[in-house]
Amino acid sequence: MGELSVRELPLFPLPEVVLFPQEVLPLHIFESRYRIMLKTVLESDSMFGVIKWDSSTKSMANIGCCAQIIKHQTAEDGRSNIVTLGQQRFQVLEIIRSTPFYSAMVSWISDDNTENFQKLDFLKEQVTVALSDVINLTSKLTNTRNNLPDKLPDNPMELSFWIGAHLGGPVAYEQQRLLEERNTYTRLQREYEMLDHTRKQLAARTALKESFPDTKEN
Repeated sequence: MGELSVRELPLFPLPEVVLFPQEVLPLHIFESRYRIMLKTVLESDSMFGVIKWDSSTKSMANIGCCAQIIKHQTAEDGRSNIVTLGQQRFQVLEIIRSTPFYSAMVSWISDDNTENFQKLDFLKEQVTVALSDVINLTSKLTNTRNNLPDKLPDNPMELSFWIGAHLGGPVAYEQQRLLEERNTYTRLQREYEMLDHTRKQLAARTALKESFPDTKEN
């Protein structure tokens, strides 16, 4: 997708949804304007922009992620179920139109990394350990089996996007900020701080549970 650095892109504003590169996002299309958008997109290159919509301020974020349709199914009533895959991130330069759907001129953005690979790899290992600890402690507390996927992304930038997409809790509030961050090290560092904080909280609760086994978890 490294073709033109500036292009027109139809936009699909979604409340409380932040799409990250390489993440799968299923969507149900039922509003007439988005049915029109879907038809337009399928007739071109199957790409549109997913961008966070803030319901309280009635405004769109400035940075989103391009979604590529990988599966689509349209019912007789015109509603569609589609499956999309996150591609490159983009910045909105200018909204060209807002009816029947939003369309904007956008430019692609990518991480601009200045850190050396050694420093980045060391942080990646720290993040992976913290992530594993959080999963294990959560399993212990809830008596359930939570497992990390067999293969986490090895590339630090891809791992930072995966964590941004998959961790709930405090990370959910930070998702847009993590998507907008243009330095892999800074994004991973922020995620490490959140994971480490969660790990400490879970460890304290686990210790409490082991000392007072009859105490019910809220």
